[in-house]
Amino acid sequence: MTSPIPITPAGLEKIKDELKRLKTVDRPAVITEIADARALGDLSENAEYHSARERQSFIEGRIMELEEKLTRLQVIEIDAGTLEKVVFGASVRLKDVTEDSKPEEKTYKIVGDLEADLKMNAISISSPLAASLINKKVGEVVTVNLPRGEKEYEIIRIFVENSVKN
Repeated sequence: MTSPIPITPAGLEKIKDELKRLKTVDRPAVITEIADARALGDLSENAEYHSARERQSFIEGRIMELEEKLTRLQVIEIDAGTLEKVVFGASVRLKDVTEDSKPEEKTYKIVGDLEADLKMNAISISSPLAASLINKKVGEVVTVNLPRGEKEYEIIRIFVENSVKN
């Protein structure tokens, strides 16, 4: 049996939106591209045709992947507000208190592997930082072993933003 994949309600909505777009926009568009390219004649040297077929293959593969993952998703929802300890789905405000570091603050949201996005400060529950934060409270200092060395962070605030409701 395959294990469930934790996800936030917002992450689930993103996956459903991507699947809908793939099925209703991208798939029909690539089918049209293939038909148009076929009309140009000889398929053996038809770059447009081969490119469209390659794109179709990617789209179909992504649809299958997302549909399979949807069967394994475990939506974890927590109420908006302030929390006493760090849990999945929470946002955590941290202050870097490592010696020789300027004390800067940053906020991260702890999410599942599928929705992790460092540009959006969404870190995977399986990352070293998130793993070290789980079940910790405001005021606690955690030490994290990162590729660039050890870092220490003080937990400043733990909260949950409003989540997507179905």
